[in-house]
Amino acid sequence: MPFELHIALRYLLARRKQAFISVISLISTLGVMVGVTALIIALALMTGLQGELRDRLLGSTAHVYVWRIGGLGDYQSEVARLRTMPHVQGAAPAIQGPGLAVAGDRSKFLTIKGIDPALERQVTDIGRSMKTGRLSDLTSQDPEQLPGIVLGQDLAKELGVSAGDTVRVLTAQGTVSPFGMLPRSRLMKVVGTFGLGLYEFDTSYGFVSLPVAERLMNASGPQYIELSIDDIYRAPDVAADLMRRLGDRYLAEDWAGMNKSLFSALWLEKMAISITIGLIVMVAALNIVASLILLVMEKNRDIAILKTMGATARSVMTIFMLQGLIIGVVGTAFGAGFGWAIARVMDKYRLLHLPMDVYQVSYVPFKIQAFDFSLVIVAAILICFVATLYPARQAARLEPAEALRYG
Repeated sequence: MPFELHIALRYLLARRKQAFISVISLISTLGVMVGVTALIIALALMTGLQGELRDRLLGSTAHVYVWRIGGLGDYQSEVARLRTMPHVQGAAPAIQGPGLAVAGDRSKFLTIKGIDPALERQVTDIGRSMKTGRLSDLTSQDPEQLPGIVLGQDLAKELGVSAGDTVRVLTAQGTVSPFGMLPRSRLMKVVGTFGLGLYEFDTSYGFVSLPVAERLMNASGPQYIELSIDDIYRAPDVAADLMRRLGDRYLAEDWAGMNKSLFSALWLEKMAISITIGLIVMVAALNIVASLILLVMEKNRDIAILKTMGATARSVMTIFMLQGLIIGVVGTAFGAGFGWAIARVMDKYRLLHLPMDVYQVSYVPFKIQAFDFSLVIVAAILICFVATLYPARQAARLEPAEALRYG
């Protein structure tokens, strides 16, 4: 063992006259540990929240939306054409508008979305999220039966209906009558319920077949075409490429652009929390500075004796740098271990629950990214190392004669 490391360890583990210095070193180590633990947990929380919201959004919405100025016209050919574009894996037409669902004495505003059930499975997770019934039940071939509607599970609960019940759906597009313009109304059968785990959809969305939606909204065809692509992070590039390929009459927008404000706010919150909790590590580094300065004052004579015995200023500086670095490495190692363990437990048992009407999800998953984990460890050790420079430099500049005369 190098003598610099041996002396640094002796100073850290002093038990008698210098026990006070060891206590301060222990407090500094605990400070680094708490800071690293808190920072890893906070980053895991925000990363998990971002990932969960992204996955839920992409399960309920498409990756890219395409509009055509003047209407889509023959949407079947448009769907077939878009399926041939690079990176596009699925395409489905859709029409959407507001409505009011009435069941008995209960009513609830909802968003009506007309879809082709066979194609919708290619672009969203609605088909895989059915709690009761099947999405294909929307396309009944019997004209004498009531048209079907699939409701979000929370919306169905608020209306007090389940699969097999009927609801009356009203839309803003009116019907001319002797009494003036009346809202368009249609009695519909609930053929199923879905649960995407996203508050906005589960409480306010109803899915109907495309022809039914066209009649309800007095439309001549779908409003837009939804696309799924092979890589969600290439969605902005794919949307821009589609507009170049299709011409000026087409507009395309990706999921990231449509939810830019949400994810920008989450990113800003993640950075703010990281900086705030990172100050704990800075405070711990200040404790390292204080403990090393006290140690230098306490060990004036020892430093002078080491220098008279041939120790160089570089060796003296290394002793105190190693002492601070050991505090940082030990505190960071334990903090990283505790942070990782706590985050795993919180994620496995889903201990942190959230109000769905505010955060859209019911609980927060904790996801530790390798980059974030490594960055916290490297930054904490670097901060602790920088904190040792001033005290170590002061120890190296100590003159042996003056230290022995006044020590």
